[in-house]
Parts: sequence; C-alpha cells; structure tokens
Amino acid sequence: MPERPSIYETEHEDFRKTVRAFMEREVMPHHEQWEKDGVVSREVWRKAGEAGLLSFEVPEEYDGPGIKDFRYNAIIAEESARAGASGPGFAVHTDIIVPYLITLGTEEQKQRWLPGTVSGDLITAIAMTEPGAGSDLQGIRTTAIDKGDHYVLNGTKTFISNGILSDLVIVVARTDPEAGAHGISLLVVEEGMEGFTRGRNLEKLGLKAQDTAELSFEDVVVPKANLLGEEGHGFVYLMQNLPQERVSIACIAVAAIEHVLELTIDYTKTREAFGKPIGKFQNTRFEVAEMATEAYIARVFVNHCIELLNAGEVDTALASMAKWWTTELQKKIVDQGLQLHGGYGYMLEYPIAKAYADTRIQTIYGGTTEIQKEIIGRSLGL
Repeated sequence: MPERPSIYETEHEDFRKTVRAFMEREVMPHHEQWEKDGVVSREVWRKAGEAGLLSFEVPEEYDGPGIKDFRYNAIIAEESARAGASGPGFAVHTDIIVPYLITLGTEEQKQRWLPGTVSGDLITAIAMTEPGAGSDLQGIRTTAIDKGDHYVLNGTKTFISNGILSDLVIVVARTDPEAGAHGISLLVVEEGMEGFTRGRNLEKLGLKAQDTAELSFEDVVVPKANLLGEEGHGFVYLMQNLPQERVSIACIAVAAIEHVLELTIDYTKTREAFGKPIGKFQNTRFEVAEMATEAYIARVFVNHCIELLNAGEVDTALASMAKWWTTELQKKIVDQGLQLHGGYGYMLEYPIAKAYADTRIQTIYGGTTEIQKEIIGRSLGL
C-alpha cells in the first residue's frame, strides 16, 4: 500500500506521540463510561490543557503556545479517530470557537477568557442552531435588546456541542430585528448568568459521549462588555470563520476514513469464510482497493487545504468542497467497511459499528452537503 502522503515535520510527529500517549492514558480507558453518561469528565479537559492539547493559536501573553499551524489541529483529529475518541469536544473548542475570541475579542476579553481556554478550565460552545433555524442563519429568532449598558437576551438554541459542560457560549442573536443579516451580533454568555439554563443532554444516534444540549435564554442580562466584535457584524464574522470550521470537519472525515480502512484491512486478513481469509476473495480485494484509493485522494486534498489554510488562502468555496466531499466519502467508506465485516459489523463491540454511528452527523453539521454545494455553485456564477 502506498505510504500516506504527509505534510508533517519532526516537531509535528513528536507532538503526535504526546497526543497518542494522552489518548491511551486519559481517554480510551474512560470512553465507554462516557458513552453511557452522555458526557466526558471535566477532568479530561483540564488534563488536555496540562498536556498542551488545547487552543494552539492563543498568543503567549494569554498563556497560550501562540502556534498558528493547523497541522497540530489535524493531528488531534487523526489521533482521536485512531482512539475512537469521539467524546471530547476539543476540535469544536480549539478549531471553531477560540478563533472568534482571538480575532474579535477586546484586550479585556482576551485577558478574561483566553487563559482558561488553554488550561481547560473554560470550555466553550457556540450557539447558532435553533429549533426552527439550522443552515439558514438569517432565520434566527433569538433577540438581544439594547438596554444601554447591557442587552436582554431571549431565545432557544439546540444541537449545541459542548452544551452541557460549556462555561462560555457565543450566542448568535438579533440585535436589530429589521436589519436582516446586518442585524446579527455575537454575545458571550457565561455560566451562572441569571436566566441562562441548559435543557436536556440530547440523546443522539452517534457521538454519544459528546454532550449536545438545548440552551435557553430568558431575559438574560448580558453586559455590553460581552459583545464580541461590533454590533451588527455577527453574520460577517460567522462567514469569515466558517472556512476553518469546514476544513476542521474535513480533517476529522479523512482521519475517520483512514481509521476505517485500517480496521477493514485487519479484519479481512483474519476473518475466514469457505476455508480462507475473506481478503483473498476478489470482490473483497476490489472493494478495499477502491477504499484505499479514495482515502489517498482525500488525504492529498485535505493536506492541500491545510497548507492553504496555514497560508491564509483557503476561500469559502474550497472549504465547502472539502467539507461536503470528504464527509460524503466518509459515509460511503464506513458503509463499505461495515459490509465487509458482515454480521459482526453490526455489533457495537466492534469499532466499525461505532464508527458507522458517529459518521452520520458529518454531512449535516457545519452546513449540510446541500448548503456546501449551493455555496460552490454560487461561487461559479450560477
């Protein structure tokens, strides 16, 4: 099998060893219990902070490593997939939410929040989706009424990753109901604010150890000091940050594809039927050959996206291409892998079954496949 194309240098592979050791020591022994609980422990977040696995981009003056190199983020995705560690929401925190705080935060906000995001003492979430508004961000109904030195926030959000554990929630709200996309702002709601409540920890098809919650805001007083960026610019900020979020999801997809490929190859070498390993049958070889080829293509594509992201050159259309194509491929390959496992593939004691359940959300969150194709189509002038 061709060697997997790599964009990593010695320091990245050294970091990989640290991440792999952390997963084996602090995550894998506990993950089964977390799946039953529907949430990971807060302690694993603090230990991840101690190990230097969170918030790479945070500058040194805020206790961060100050590393703006998405290859480190990709290694977290790869080693999480290898460990079957779908519970800890580290990627949501590091890849998606913390960049908002870094790029939009005032000096006071950065001093107040960023050190905790590095140490794991402050877990973050972003609340965009509502019961009646998912991919259509302009359809949100959560409102934040200006009351002088504060806003009064009212609304409901759902499907919020890190929703149960989060200490800081970036809430997408309407500060001007008449201004359309120009009336959307980002407010940071903190744990303990009166009127901020968490609903049930949602029971999902997969990602069972990752807490996903409903959040409610009833007359929550949010100080003006918690406005992130400028009022009315929230929609623009979301559009600016979505490309990195979508490349992050593509990294998760490719890591999962490679993991499923390894599981399938190992299984077909050892499982026997009609007196020989099933990998010796031509149909199996052809299936796995196709899976390996597509995994290689996906890796080359995502490596290219990571390099462009590091150079500040990933545009919205390319990120959408990466997001939809890799996640749809992930669905296809995990389905092929499960089929080759036969009946055992349907048993949850086999990692392929968990991978199958965890995969299905990938084409939905971060913008559905259909939304990604719409973005690409518009970029082509259609």
